[in-house]
Amino acid sequence: MNQEVIEIIQDDITRLSVDAIVNAANVSLLGGGGVDGAIHRAAGPELLAECRTLNGCATGEAKMTGAYQLPAKYVIHTVGPIWQGGDQNEEQLLANCYRNCLKLADAKGLQSISFPAISTGVYRFPFEHACRIALVETLGFLQQKTSLNKIIFCCFSAADRTSYQKTLSQLMNQDVV
Repeated sequence: MNQEVIEIIQDDITRLSVDAIVNAANVSLLGGGGVDGAIHRAAGPELLAECRTLNGCATGEAKMTGAYQLPAKYVIHTVGPIWQGGDQNEEQLLANCYRNCLKLADAKGLQSISFPAISTGVYRFPFEHACRIALVETLGFLQQKTSLNKIIFCCFSAADRTSYQKTLSQLMNQDVV
């Protein structure tokens, strides 16, 4: 596995010129707060119109739309779990989010994708734990043949970026996958 496939940055995900950005959506897919609201605002009303045709999205699943006024080509919407203490299958549901987004991007033949920190905002998933799940799923996915050659974790803050970098380094040193 080529470690250079994974890139960790601090930026505004709505400004990235990648094949797909991931939206940490709610089950309705009709916009909300945080990254979801920012993506809907930046994409324009066409995104909402397309999302209305998708009949929502279950937690852990992923659906793809056009990106409209965003510099990306597509938006992959996924619904992360709301943290309820860890005994409601939250870890598996979050892992499913990353796995299903990566599978969808690969099935479409995309080369680049950017993720926000799914479920770590208003859904209150503990950040360090979510970060580890995201990276373990991604490293595991990269063990197979894939069209993806750039997987970006787009962090909101410098502290978030540092957490991702530290976790990735630990996982690579432990050879977890």
